[in-house]
Amino acid sequence: MYALMALIFVLGYLCIAFEHPLKIDKAASAILTAVLCWTLLVLGADTILPLIGTGTAGGANNAHHVTVELRHHLGEISEILFFLMGAMTIVELIDAHEGFKVITDRIRTNKRVTLLWMVALITFFLSAALDNLTTTIVMVSLLRKLVADQKERWFYAGIVVIAANAGGAWSPIGDVTTTMLWIGNQITASGIVVNLIIPSLVCLLVPLLILSFTMKGEIHRPQLTVLDEERRDPTTPFERNLVFILGIGALVFVPIFKTVTHLPPYMGILLGLGVLWVVTEVIHRGKNDEDKHPLSVVGVLRRIDTTSVLFFLGILLAVSSLATAGHLIQVATLLREGLGDIYAINIAIGLLSSVVDNVPLVAGAMKMYPLVTPAALEVGGVSEATWLSNFMVDGTFWEMLAYCAGTGGSCLIIGSAAGVAAMGMEKINFIWYLKKISLLAFVGYMAGAATYIGIAAL
Repeated sequence: MYALMALIFVLGYLCIAFEHPLKIDKAASAILTAVLCWTLLVLGADTILPLIGTGTAGGANNAHHVTVELRHHLGEISEILFFLMGAMTIVELIDAHEGFKVITDRIRTNKRVTLLWMVALITFFLSAALDNLTTTIVMVSLLRKLVADQKERWFYAGIVVIAANAGGAWSPIGDVTTTMLWIGNQITASGIVVNLIIPSLVCLLVPLLILSFTMKGEIHRPQLTVLDEERRDPTTPFERNLVFILGIGALVFVPIFKTVTHLPPYMGILLGLGVLWVVTEVIHRGKNDEDKHPLSVVGVLRRIDTTSVLFFLGILLAVSSLATAGHLIQVATLLREGLGDIYAINIAIGLLSSVVDNVPLVAGAMKMYPLVTPAALEVGGVSEATWLSNFMVDGTFWEMLAYCAGTGGSCLIIGSAAGVAAMGMEKINFIWYLKKISLLAFVGYMAGAATYIGIAAL
């Protein structure tokens, strides 16, 4: 059963990686993998648990122990899922009110290099406040209004992917993996911002500087149609700005709420959602149902990417089954013995995340390397204490993991949620991205990693 669990997980992972050729949604593969792994674990509890010292051969309580572990892991996973659902609802509510026009209406330049820097930097900082997936969707939608030529728009979309992933890496709410580490208490909001903003910025600036010497000329903007000019805005400027300010404020307030109250982040995001829900109900109460429904939380909930939420549920449950069975402890030991260096381990994880999804990679790392308390440093010799210190709250390993898992996925367009979103929206060719963008993303990724290592050494 122990080996079969690993085999089922690998097969499920391959189905997720080859979602498009197989034409099977990755959420379905993830959920099926999770259920099968936990089923094998509970059926083989009498043989698997004694191997890792948490059960006895033929013990009557082994199956009960597996059930208790499942409930424990589901509680941790639920915190992440409720946070994501709250954040996604807030962002969709802003978008429904066209709140992002506050940003898009201010971009007027036609110069290629100037536009490149403006789009990249807006994406970088917007991604930190929202998240890389949402920001990519917003910015690609913006590019359709700014750039007429499709191939040129592909290029800007590729830079948006790099900028969105780099911007999400230094914020506790900017990337799903960073949010997972924050909710899991591996990192703190202040620690991740202070220690990763410079490496993340370097990750973006290096590709931008390279392109500044090669890009010239001006872009051609698409012509507005009569229908576009006559289309009526769904909201007034006051409503649009109010929802935008409240929505961004609710997202930024979450780390503050957690620091003050010590309640989990999903409570902070639900507070923000509740306030926005009441405000939107009040400001639209005089409208008829046809105009009001698309602008309400009830209407916006239908636009939430529920498939992604189910994918996260499935893959996180599958990884937690391997953690319970002891597979991840073995992998952690092999990585330490094979690579030996926390920087090498993280860089390898980051590059691997460009091939496979970074969510299960980070979930696996969180289970492979338990969070270390100060008391644990007193056990063992000096070398062991030095190694363990990397895994304390805001430890070097966790911060480097947040950076590498967040930005490494930019090296291939299928390696991040932002890349997949851009690929789907603009029908970007995988090989085209590999030729035009991947090398720039890799150079930026390594430059940011080297910056973090240099800062940590100082």
